[in-house]
Amino acid sequence: MHLQLIRTSPAITDRQRQIVALIAAGCSNQEVGRHLGISARTAKAHCDTLRRKLGVERRRQIPGAYYRLTGNDPFMQALSDQILQGG
Repeated sequence: MHLQLIRTSPAITDRQRQIVALIAAGCSNQEVGRHLGISARTAKAHCDTLRRKLGVERRRQIPGAYYRLTGNDPFMQALSDQILQGG
């Protein structure tokens, strides 16, 4: 199943990578919107698209599914972003 997901899933955009990192950092859609200068509704739309692309049912599953798909750890990315921003 994992190999099938890799072969058939569309590419994750740079904006979607930002969303994944913010979800991994524990941000709500409202907080994602504030960080990226978009509405909470647009943040939710990105999450919905990511859930479909990654084949998960719940928003909280997005970071783990992204890691399994790409090998990039969004939890570490979120942590390094917080350190760089002094948070």
